Amino acid sequence: MKLPIVEVPTVAIAGSRERFAVRRIFCVGQNYADHAREMGSDPDRQAPFFFSKPADAVVADGAVLAFPPRTADLHHEVELVVALGSCGANVGVDEAEKLIFGFGVGIDLTRRDLQAEAKKAGRPWDMAKGFDQSAPLGDLVMGVPPAGGAIELWVDGEVRQRGDLGQMIWNVAEVIAELSAFVTLRGGDLIYTGTPAGVGPILPGQVVRAAIAGAGVVEVRFLG
Repeated sequence: MKLPIVEVPTVAIAGSRERFAVRRIFCVGQNYADHAREMGSDPDRQAPFFFSKPADAVVADGAVLAFPPRTADLHHEVELVVALGSCGANVGVDEAEKLIFGFGVGIDLTRRDLQAEAKKAGRPWDMAKGFDQSAPLGDLVMGVPPAGGAIELWVDGEVRQRGDLGQMIWNVAEVIAELSAFVTLRGGDLIYTGTPAGVGPILPGQVVRAAIAGAGVVEVRFLG
């Protein structure tokens, strides 16, 4: 039997022919107070918590996606995504931005029904969050992301989520610093930094478009 040939997932870089190789994907849960409330949680500023998606969950702008199996309640979550270009462990907040290569707009797709079942049973969220094609991401913009600016998402042209990056409970530098206390961060890592309120269902055949000021857009369509 031949050894498998494994391709490294990559993301387009705005204004460049080069591509960003993805190593790992980390996600921050409930990093906007209004979203924490709609999920039934206390929005007080507690330490952020993290979960992961596989690197090959990344999907490019313009992709046409098969509707995920084993769910009757697929949800959208628009998020600022930070791409790291260098490594660090136990990084201070004042040093965290030095790790950043760039940023973009992403969508954290969630099988909400599976997540609810996992929460009720005290089980991991892996199959609710880390499934195939669950991390659409637009082209990366090189540099440090803005501290504020509109973050929005539409389904079939209807606005579903609208907030501001300045509403994050933990800002980008704080998220990087906290995560680096758990794992050594390295170039190629992506961090999905949380979503504002308004998460909701996606149906087969619908088009989901997300945008962040200064970060561009990402749009995907689901097969009917």
